[in-house]
Amino acid sequence: MSAEPSIGAYPNVLVRYFAATRPAFLTASLMACLIGLSSAWHDGFAFNAATALVTLVFALLAHAGANVLNDYYDDLNGTDACNEERLFPYTGGSRFIQNGVLTEKQTRNYGFALLAVVATAGLWLMANAGFQLLYAGLAGLFIGWAYSAPPLRLNSRGVGELCVAAGFLLITVGSDFVQRGAFSAAPLIAGLSYALLVTNLLYINQFPDRLADIKAGKLHWVARLGVQRARWGYVLIVAMAYSWLLLCVLAGGLPVFALMAFGALPLSVRAARLLLLYAAQAARLADAIRLTIAAMLLHGGLLVFGLMVA
Repeated sequence: MSAEPSIGAYPNVLVRYFAATRPAFLTASLMACLIGLSSAWHDGFAFNAATALVTLVFALLAHAGANVLNDYYDDLNGTDACNEERLFPYTGGSRFIQNGVLTEKQTRNYGFALLAVVATAGLWLMANAGFQLLYAGLAGLFIGWAYSAPPLRLNSRGVGELCVAAGFLLITVGSDFVQRGAFSAAPLIAGLSYALLVTNLLYINQFPDRLADIKAGKLHWVARLGVQRARWGYVLIVAMAYSWLLLCVLAGGLPVFALMAFGALPLSVRAARLLLLYAAQAARLADAIRLTIAAMLLHGGLLVFGLMVA
């Protein structure tokens, strides 16, 4: 496991603030964006490099802002402070506030500043792609804020998984929109299996965090169901993701080459087996979390490749 952050490890202010966004996890948004771009490409729309680049930056900054604000609000409710079973860097937050790298105020201001930059980028994209993009942008910003912020605290109310799936689908839909110039069902069809596998990353991360989350009143489904029942939720989400992909190919909604994304299934199955075995032993879940991340990214990458070559 990686060492937790300290003020001495980040003497450079810019590097410190960059690291606070948890950049390794931003690859999830990068892949969602690429799926949206490849969906439009597959349907024959001309590729606009400028809007594609701004879309990528837009998606990464939105995810970064959500990560930072999640750290801030999880510090306010106390869940990160009392988390003794965390598996850093995967669970328990960035630890930047708890370890004195950034203050609460700095974290809060930084998170909202990132979202303000996202809003500016969104205005440029709307001017170049279409006003309707506003709907997807506002929905994404709302989910990023309401996921952990009071009074809604959606993850604490058992809808965190839905928020994650919807949030990453919005990235895919928005990325497709800026190339296509209109909303389409195509990116929803293409992106849902990937969004479900991203959701499973949130889901498995809640097992090591479960006791701290219960103390803080974060009653997500892992907290509500208990370890033995909740572990099957991971299996269900994996089954939904790959079943959706197969059904869409069989129905003609996706090209046959999209089945390449099944190459990630062995990783998902292995992660599920580890979770079924060690769900109650937080310290033994690191490999399952790493496999979940690998399956998610491999699935997304193969799906992008399949859409582009079809």
